[in-house]
Amino acid sequence: MIKSKNHSKEWVMVGLGLLTMSSLTVFAEPLSQKAEILSFEQAISVAQKNDPWLKGNRHQQSAIESLSIAADTLPDPKVSVGLVNMPTDGFNFNQEGMTQFKVGISQVIPRGDTLELTSRQLKIKSQGYPFQRENREAQVALTVGQLWLDAYRVQQSVALIEKDRSLFLQLVDITEASYSAALGRTRQTDIVRAQLELTNLDARLDVLAQEKNKFEGQLSQWLSDYLSGLDDPLSTNLALHDINLGKQIPQMDLQQSELVYADKWHKPEQLISYFAQHPAVVALNKRIEATKTGIALAKQKYKPEWGVNAGFGSRGDDPAGNSRADLMSVGVTFDLPFFTQNKQDQDVKSAISQTESIKTEKLLLLRQLLSNYSTAKGRLLRLNDQQRLYREKLLPQMYEQAEASLTAYTNDDGDFSEVVRAHIEVLNAEIRILTLDVAQQKILLELNYLFIGANKATR
Repeated sequence: MIKSKNHSKEWVMVGLGLLTMSSLTVFAEPLSQKAEILSFEQAISVAQKNDPWLKGNRHQQSAIESLSIAADTLPDPKVSVGLVNMPTDGFNFNQEGMTQFKVGISQVIPRGDTLELTSRQLKIKSQGYPFQRENREAQVALTVGQLWLDAYRVQQSVALIEKDRSLFLQLVDITEASYSAALGRTRQTDIVRAQLELTNLDARLDVLAQEKNKFEGQLSQWLSDYLSGLDDPLSTNLALHDINLGKQIPQMDLQQSELVYADKWHKPEQLISYFAQHPAVVALNKRIEATKTGIALAKQKYKPEWGVNAGFGSRGDDPAGNSRADLMSVGVTFDLPFFTQNKQDQDVKSAISQTESIKTEKLLLLRQLLSNYSTAKGRLLRLNDQQRLYREKLLPQMYEQAEASLTAYTNDDGDFSEVVRAHIEVLNAEIRILTLDVAQQKILLELNYLFIGANKATR
């Protein structure tokens, strides 16, 4: 009987020992290799390559460039053809001397330097589009990168929980068998506790499954166009659900790391140079420059608009058969911008206000970039402290506690519930470390987005 009792205890110890070993090994179970792995870098590259916004932006730039060429060209001349002074009592072309077949041409000459300034304004606008695309590509990298990391966190959390779930399932079977045989120290409460934790793990897996569907759905939005290409190697293996992200978390290099990790917090006026060359800011600078040209363009309305016209009138012979002289006319027209208070003055004020409005947009953008930097830096520093606390102190102590509780239980000096609780805490700590690692990479993505163009400004 004692032999059977010891044999039962040995099975419980084996089950708990396996649980301990699983807790000490993070990501031990390999992911399924059936599907093509979508790496972090690949996901970003795919999304940037196939972003329809970028294609549309290039078309917009091409349209503006074409308009700038057309804007520097004189308006087309106008030609008029008609019969003038035709007598209505007989409709005879030769009856009256004033009757003539008249051909005229006129050309409008725009005010001052309107053509040159309009063309220059459109060219400056077109110069902002490449910076808009640079900013968009960086935003796509930020968005897709964060989605990939969120999906990765869920995927690895599922792997950790499923690993412990399978061992808890074995543990339930072992404790039930031991209790049924009335051997060892196994009690009914031990079985209930093991089953309860197994149910809790199933509930957590359900929640993670919902998160998985959400993040994979959002991620596939950026990948779907790319996957439609039949000539691409990923199109045959990479689905839009159950995406395999691999087991390795990316390790990004932080731009301006010395600035971020500096002990002192720099003042806004010291940081502004790092964000002045951000593509979103440069794009606004181009808009400001274009609206300044718009001010000069509005001032051209104080100058007259000229028009030149010429006409030729052909007359028929008189009733006696004598030839009549043909007629020619030349003229110049221009307007007189005398009443400028309610028109030209207001157009100039409007152009100035537009410039100031975009300057305000730039100011708000710089304030937002500074605020985002301050927030991200603070979060990163606190996050690094948490990572060190978990890796250097909490997790090793939890491992020791799990081993100690297992040793006490196997020596008939501990409680089964304490063993289970200790191992659940280890699992939670491992998932917490995973969450911290993912959060760290997401913050690095944010900071790298903020520092686009910073290298140019600090050279």
